Amino acid sequence: MKFLPVSLLLAASAIAAETPPRNEQTVVLDATGVQNLGIETVAVEESAFEQSIPVLGEIEHTCASHSVLSSRIAGKIIEVGVHKGEFVKKGDVLLRVESRQPGDPPPVIELRAPADGLVTRSEGHLGAPVEPDKELMEILDLSTVWVVARIPQHHVALLVEGLAARIRMPALGKDGHESKFLRLGTGDDTAKGNLEAIFELPNPGNKLRPGMRAELSLIASKREGVFSVPREALQGDRSDRFVFIKDYELKNAFVRVPVTVGEMSGDRVEITAGLMPGDEVVLKGAYALSFAGKGSASLKDALDAAHGHPHNEDGTEISKEQIAAGEAGHAHDHGDHSSNNLIIFLAIACGVLFLLLLALIFISRARFQA
Repeated sequence: MKFLPVSLLLAASAIAAETPPRNEQTVVLDATGVQNLGIETVAVEESAFEQSIPVLGEIEHTCASHSVLSSRIAGKIIEVGVHKGEFVKKGDVLLRVESRQPGDPPPVIELRAPADGLVTRSEGHLGAPVEPDKELMEILDLSTVWVVARIPQHHVALLVEGLAARIRMPALGKDGHESKFLRLGTGDDTAKGNLEAIFELPNPGNKLRPGMRAELSLIASKREGVFSVPREALQGDRSDRFVFIKDYELKNAFVRVPVTVGEMSGDRVEITAGLMPGDEVVLKGAYALSFAGKGSASLKDALDAAHGHPHNEDGTEISKEQIAAGEAGHAHDHGDHSSNNLIIFLAIACGVLFLLLLALIFISRARFQA
């Protein structure tokens, strides 16, 4: 027969002694309360945990994407095919220019797009003069863009080949992209201690535009088999971290569980102690539960209904000693009731005997006088 080490027994006893009564850590609501708080839960599972570092950046066009339109001859513009903000294909006719060379009519040349892309600048106005050294249009191929991130110098050591980043553009909603570190940029901000890091992104549909703000999460490390929960589930301060989990047996009941926190990353936090696989952690509504007290329903009533027998007010089972004491009290009540009945009977009997005695006295006096 194996015995548990004394240290484990002492630790278990200490934990049991420090665990507050169930009624102090359980919030019992009714269906309306759950709906009003908008409570949502998620099951805790082991998964990959990424240690990430948030940084900010901006969308820029790549060096190879830039092209310009110009004319080899002098003249004036007599037809404009596209304008700023329009997409063009390589070979599209963008402008028609009437040459200054003599002729009747003067020679006309067509200026075609040198590459696919977006017209970001245009000086091509009807009747405007054209000179060979003048740029008429600027075109950017946005099929691939750069995300230029500003990296604090103390994180620059992370910028190695293969470093992954998750990138989100707030202007485009919650959809994210993944990319890998391409190279260091040429700009820096020595006053703020930042360097530029370039990440490349494909841009189908040309939704990503230069100047857009970007939010990046640099994946510094990745571990498998880690318990973690979304940050919104974690409540309390640094000295008292806790989450709410759905009660295993009671409907609309939630238990406050103290937890030990490990690393934090992006939108998740590692939990090193306090949770088990399958626990359903409250996400939305967790903050409101912190101020809900014991809730809008009785823990005792909920347990009585779930188990089919009565419980104490604090949610604990009624002990054998309490049951025995209750039965003794019940028997004592019956004894008292019997004693009371006996006293009443004796009082009535005494009264009847007293009346009979008076009657006999009156009868005897009447006969003596006669």
